[in-house]
Amino acid sequence: MLALVAALLFVLALIFQIAGVAVGSVVTVTTLVLAGLALVALHLVGVGAGWTLKR
Repeated sequence: MLALVAALLFVLALIFQIAGVAVGSVVTVTTLVLAGLALVALHLVGVGAGWTLKR
């Protein structure tokens, strides 16, 4: 699940970079990439591995 959120952040960062969009001074391409990398690191460590979707 964390890896999917990280992939979404990477896609948003790519779109922002291509379009040249800046959303304020806090949310930048670098911020989105660093947040994505943090989520990938948490995913690789195993955080959230016990999460399941209830049907």
